[in-house]
Amino acid sequence: MNFSEQINKLISKKVENDQFSGVVLISKGNEELFSGTYGYANRSWKINNSLKTRFRIASVSKMFTAVGILQLIETGKLSFNTKVVEYLELKGSKIPKDVTVESLLTHTSGIGDYFDEKLGSEEWEKLWSKTPIYKIRKLEDYLDLFMYNEPVRKVNEKYHYNGAGYILLGLIIQKESGFSYFDYIRENIFKKLNMNDSDFLSLDDADESVAEGYEIILDGNEKIIGWKKNIYTATPDAASDGGATSSAEDLVKFIKGLRNNELLGEKMTREMFIPKVSEYDDTPRDYIWMYGYGNEFILNKESKEIVRCGHTGEEYGISARLYYYPSLDIYVVILANQGLCSGPLGWDIHNAIINNNSDLNLL
Repeated sequence: MNFSEQINKLISKKVENDQFSGVVLISKGNEELFSGTYGYANRSWKINNSLKTRFRIASVSKMFTAVGILQLIETGKLSFNTKVVEYLELKGSKIPKDVTVESLLTHTSGIGDYFDEKLGSEEWEKLWSKTPIYKIRKLEDYLDLFMYNEPVRKVNEKYHYNGAGYILLGLIIQKESGFSYFDYIRENIFKKLNMNDSDFLSLDDADESVAEGYEIILDGNEKIIGWKKNIYTATPDAASDGGATSSAEDLVKFIKGLRNNELLGEKMTREMFIPKVSEYDDTPRDYIWMYGYGNEFILNKESKEIVRCGHTGEEYGISARLYYYPSLDIYVVILANQGLCSGPLGWDIHNAIINNNSDLNLL
């Protein structure tokens, strides 16, 4: 069984068990190793997902924000040491004054978040009982949800994943560029790379070729009895910490364009692919885990070589993975319109890539 057949078999099994709905694209250099489409983009009308389907990508779009900030640093308009509170004039905020752009990029600011992802779905729903989720439309709408929260750690003490930090980075892009965050990314990333299927779309808008997001409904015995749309559980508009809409092919264009210095100069591109801070004290799955500038890395425990980088994305009814294997020049995109399903599939594909390493190197 060749690599493509292996991947299709493992995905098809998940689809049969309602464990995946979406698309997968794997390429090596300019050659496609595998592409597959599964499930419905619209369950009501039974419209199939395709490689042209556009999916919301959640926190994968943190990579766009990081690139936008690095572009502004490259032109000398900002620096990694720019003090965020002073720059954004956040009067009365409990965000420490020594929080810098770099500490936001690497999730080491220690600031209080608007939502701690470790708390789970019940706390997410409680958050929006106080502030209706449909009212969160602009980056500025998030500020009151976190800027008066106490810090959870000292600045630069330790990695702590934080969406609020990337909201602040988006506000910095807006102030420095004079454009909305969204228009800046459209002009300086999407347009430059001909990412024509990428944009910032609202859940309540009708847009061509966009997959609807779904969550499984279970009975008391954990049996699937139906599906529910995510229109009341996901933020209606994108933000700088996540929520862009893209296609699998566009995300490959993004990583390739970034690697080829089409978005940043050679020096700053190199910075984008350097691990900066440790995520864990131990080694989950027997890898060293590190984070850089909007880029997550796993490293070989012995050689310290980068095995994979990229980003994950999860929201209600949305699950995404964008991975790049530098030593193999392999790109993996998993986009799903079903919650929490891309992670397990991503590891299955990862294992298949590692196990087929010698064969894939010959392609």
